[in-house]
Amino acid sequence: QVQLEESGGGLVQAGGSLRLSCLVSGPIFNTYLMGWFRQSPGKERAFVAAISWSGGHTFYKDPVKGRFTVSRDNAKNTVSLQMNNLKPEDTAVYYCAVDPSGDGLEYNFWGQGTQVTVSS
Repeated sequence: QVQLEESGGGLVQAGGSLRLSCLVSGPIFNTYLMGWFRQSPGKERAFVAAISWSGGHTFYKDPVKGRFTVSRDNAKNTVSLQMNNLKPEDTAVYYCAVDPSGDGLEYNFWGQGTQVTVSS
């Protein structure tokens, strides 16, 4: 059973930066796709970025391209999301998730989420 634990959220002013981390425990396979999602009040949870565990291929949603960077450290079993030039609309609960098949269609394992608040 894969378990995920996010950390690094907080309150930051617009234009600032935060780095989220996701510690992955349990069995990890090279097929895994590691995703970051976010959910704002009154909105559905939305995809933000993803990275393949094996090859480091990255994927981003358009609103965060050029501002967010997803990375992984296989030795430390962590996935990170570096968020720069944050905007108030980035305010949300951010979740780390795993798609075991790697095709991006179904994320089966989720963390508890970490709050990111960007003030204007």
